[in-house]
Amino acid sequence: MSGGLYDQKSGDLRVLRKLGSVYSEADGGRGTREEEERERIEIALLLEGLYRLYGFDFRNYAYPSVRRRIWHRVYAEKLITVSGLQERVLHDRSCAERLVDDLVIHVTEMYRDPSLFAAFRERVVPLLRELPSFRIWHAGCSTGEEVYSTAILLYEEGLYDRARIYATDINEEVLHVAERAAYPLKKMQEYTKNYMLSGGKDAFSGYYGASGNVAVFHPFLRERIVFAQHNLVTDRSFNEFHVIFCRNVMIYFDSILQNHAHDLFYESLCPQGILVLGHKESITFTKHAGHYETLDPQEKIFRKIE
Repeated sequence: MSGGLYDQKSGDLRVLRKLGSVYSEADGGRGTREEEERERIEIALLLEGLYRLYGFDFRNYAYPSVRRRIWHRVYAEKLITVSGLQERVLHDRSCAERLVDDLVIHVTEMYRDPSLFAAFRERVVPLLRELPSFRIWHAGCSTGEEVYSTAILLYEEGLYDRARIYATDINEEVLHVAERAAYPLKKMQEYTKNYMLSGGKDAFSGYYGASGNVAVFHPFLRERIVFAQHNLVTDRSFNEFHVIFCRNVMIYFDSILQNHAHDLFYESLCPQGILVLGHKESITFTKHAGHYETLDPQEKIFRKIE
């Protein structure tokens, strides 16, 4: 195979050089400035074409992550250059969709970070009780596990009938998974543990039924949820929300795109609205930092104050 060498003992592919951006083993993979610049240009052109032709904008995603995932797709397509991948992407929509799947990170689980959901019960639920109805937005919802976690929490707190939950993602395929509310049964033991740690009040198994090796969550949990495609990079605000969850999505954005997303969330939150971020995310360095108060610094729960 051009551009790589197979380890005959392990059968693994050890990449010694990348054609189109040639790195020799001798220089430790650093390459020359000219080679690095050539690779950046190739990647920039690929992302520009992906945006112009298909509307998926990854131009301001964190470069190291994008670069790594693009090369993964280059090899998966049995190509040897980023330019070769660009040509295929521009002429084959299915290849473009495979690349998008690689670039969008889907990491989620029921009650991920249980302490966050425990803090939400303690600090946010009392505020929601004061409202006759409220809207929640899960931005970048992936396959929906955290959306259903929120639905169950609100149901247990007697608030689900007042809620409308909007769950969005850039990827239509993961939205189809989320709409089915069917997950591997083998994960339920872990999810039950998370549920209990989050302050769950009932038997978690009461919220789903087993069908073969799949756990299917009961239909009533989907009644107040709207799943829809939305691109945080290119799409605008579509409603006013009392709570916005966007957890561990912006860690893959560069500073320009992070600020863009924060503008969108600030615009979309109603007065006194709640913003919930991931543990590695913050509003500290954004222009909106002074417009929020911190309800829980550890769990990254903020309230819009102006």
